[in-house]
Amino acid sequence: MVSVTQALVMTFVMGAVIFFCRVFPFLFFRKKTSETFLSLVEKTAPPVAMTVLAFNAISGPIKDNIHISIPVLIASAFTALVHLWKRNPLISIIGGTAVYMVLSRVM
Repeated sequence: MVSVTQALVMTFVMGAVIFFCRVFPFLFFRKKTSETFLSLVEKTAPPVAMTVLAFNAISGPIKDNIHISIPVLIASAFTALVHLWKRNPLISIIGGTAVYMVLSRVM
């Protein structure tokens, strides 16, 4: 059981941490010299995050079962090809999902 004092202390500490996390970027990136760093982060962070998520999503089924791996790999390749062709994330994701669903039911 947590006392009222402990709950207030925990609430204050969590509020201070959240406040610091919100204020820190504004304090850190006040200088004009950080504009090049921010532009680099803007350009590289989303593709890196998407790549990590894609490899994480693909590695699970490949390790588990060889029969699940074939539709996953084909749908992933299809998604990548459609995205390189059309440059539209919505079309490539919907198309890749449809290919995966069809292949997973057929195979």
